[in-house]
Amino acid sequence: SLSLSLSLVLLCVSLQGINIVEPSNAETALVTNPGMYQLDIILKKGHNLAIRDRGGTSDPYVKFKIGGKEVFRSRTINKNLNPVWDEKVSLLVDSLREPLYVKVFDYDFGLQDDFMGSAYLYLESLEHQRNLDVTLDLEDPQYPDHDLGTLDLAVTLSPKEGDFREATMLLRRSWKRSNKLHSSMRLSDVHRKAQLWRGIVSISLIEARDLQPMDANGFSDPYVKFRLGHQKYKSKTIPKTLNPQWREQFDFHLYEEQGGFIDITVWDKDAGKKDDFMGRCSVDLSPLSKEHTHKLDVPLEEGEGMLVLLVTLTGAAAVSISDLSVNILDDPHERHQILQRYSVLRSFHNLKDVGMVQVKVIRAERLMAADVTGKSDPFCVVELSNDRLQTHTVYKNLNPEWNKVFTFNVKDIHSVLEVTVYDEDRDRSADFLGKVAIPLLNIQNGERKAYALKSKELTGPTKGVIFLEIDVIFNAVKAGLRTLIPIEQKYIEDEPRVSKQLLLQNFNRVRSCILFLINAGCYINSCFEWHSPQRSICAFLLFVLVVWNFELYMIPLALLLPLAWNYILVASGKDTRQDVQAMEDLLEDEDEDYEKDDKDPERKGFINKLYAIQDVCISVQNALDEVASYGERIKNTFNWTVPFLSWLAIVALCVATVLIYYIPLRYIVLAWGVNKFTKKLRDPYNIDNNELLDFLSRVPSDIQVVQYRELKLDLSHSPNKRKKNNPG
Repeated sequence: SLSLSLSLVLLCVSLQGINIVEPSNAETALVTNPGMYQLDIILKKGHNLAIRDRGGTSDPYVKFKIGGKEVFRSRTINKNLNPVWDEKVSLLVDSLREPLYVKVFDYDFGLQDDFMGSAYLYLESLEHQRNLDVTLDLEDPQYPDHDLGTLDLAVTLSPKEGDFREATMLLRRSWKRSNKLHSSMRLSDVHRKAQLWRGIVSISLIEARDLQPMDANGFSDPYVKFRLGHQKYKSKTIPKTLNPQWREQFDFHLYEEQGGFIDITVWDKDAGKKDDFMGRCSVDLSPLSKEHTHKLDVPLEEGEGMLVLLVTLTGAAAVSISDLSVNILDDPHERHQILQRYSVLRSFHNLKDVGMVQVKVIRAERLMAADVTGKSDPFCVVELSNDRLQTHTVYKNLNPEWNKVFTFNVKDIHSVLEVTVYDEDRDRSADFLGKVAIPLLNIQNGERKAYALKSKELTGPTKGVIFLEIDVIFNAVKAGLRTLIPIEQKYIEDEPRVSKQLLLQNFNRVRSCILFLINAGCYINSCFEWHSPQRSICAFLLFVLVVWNFELYMIPLALLLPLAWNYILVASGKDTRQDVQAMEDLLEDEDEDYEKDDKDPERKGFINKLYAIQDVCISVQNALDEVASYGERIKNTFNWTVPFLSWLAIVALCVATVLIYYIPLRYIVLAWGVNKFTKKLRDPYNIDNNELLDFLSRVPSDIQVVQYRELKLDLSHSPNKRKKNNPG
């Protein structure tokens, strides 16, 4: 009957993975195919699936496809070769000639997922109205002899009669009245994973004891990997020790109410060959109480020794996703409460809660066409440090409108908001369409702004514009204090690779820093050589005056002079950062060289030779980058590249000047030494840091300045001009 069919349709819609046909195709399908079928599937479990991860496990999930179109995707089961899903899905099938194509993948965060096998379920062979248990043998078409395990399904195929068309039409009318637009606003698979987290897990890796020697010298070079779901961290490597002390902190998002397990592995770093496995352990979060720090001594399995950890569980921060019509900052009462929360009077309450940022993702225009149809299926990912949220996908559209509001908690005001547009592809990982990076301190509150999209490396333009409106509210005192603690690490990304362009770029950056010092030395030497009598006389008088009246407090006072001078230049409209443009040109030239490398076999041969000594080259490459970055960051501090940090430096130098002027140096050095000697006695698990290096880590290098710089928009394609040209 009609009512029975309608109820079945509503049941199908409520289930995840329904095959919703677009309105334009649905009419044809219903008219030309009076006989349709309902396919009910229970994905039960897998047996002996393929190993795809380094730790001897996999993170499997399953896709169903019919006629080349993805109709279902299961959730991911972490670290399991015998996963149990027990997921149900109901699909509408208009032809039994197309088989159900089942594919299994291993999920890798940030990387392309690994293929684990596939199988076909031929619908024509199924009996109607009967529940059948089916076991599918997974195969790899390229390696048919490999045993990739099996999947267990329960399948029921039921024919639908002609009254299904009428019921579907009624249901479609109700969809239109409710303005849900299911055909164009389905959540992408990645978005379903990017759910809001329920809490934060902070892990302090303190030390290890009595590890197993893995090298010929009787020591090891240990490092530790952490994993919670798709979140991964890697510690630094401590060379030649069996009792390493790391004192590093990592933060994970907690998605499950009941906790979960953090998987930990210890490895020995070996240059030029595969790293040695030293042991594993896991931490069960479910018995740990929240808002309390737990000290854990965890013994290693499949190895020797133990790890010392501090684990703290805290409640979820202010993170949310909502429609454009619902956002807290538009409510005057809510906005007043937030402003009170981050007022100066609450500067020393919960120092980790620095502020909040609200991002309105409005729309994008003139995006790149990624599909063969000349369209794209764009969705937008918004990231702040390790916090990651995402919009829905707008299908077959180069000018999508998302109208979503994302709210993040700000832990570091020097963080960079990254907004990336992808094209959803059901058969493989998403295609990159464009990206912008916006430092929080550069944001103008409440301004709806168009940002030109950049390339993946943020060094050049790509096609398209995205419209954002961003508000940042923060406490300046908390932000300043947080500047002097270590910066939050990012999740594990791709392993660094040798790049001739990057090696040359870092070498040129170091050379620029060295040339600056050489030129300064030559300038001073020219005063001694009397190349310019006027300059030499002024320098001599200044030298005598300073030496005769020198006091220690004059050192920080002297550092204030270039800050004040550059501030006057910036205020008068003069640019003190001409070398940033040179860096931008250099990056563009290197992008062209990189394209040439792909075509030139001789250059490819050179790269292959570099890979033979990869570890050495990567070490040199990273060392050059670090030296150059610190030199550029010191320069950019005095150049007022980030005014907040330059003002912070002025405050610190003024305080240092006053302290040294009024307090004898011996007392200052004595207080510093006592603090250093007693720090571990007062807090044995304190994480060491260097405040000066932490401050400099927040100042952008010249490369980052180029990456964060906004591109000029093409005004010929602006929305206002388009409306004038096309009034209809």
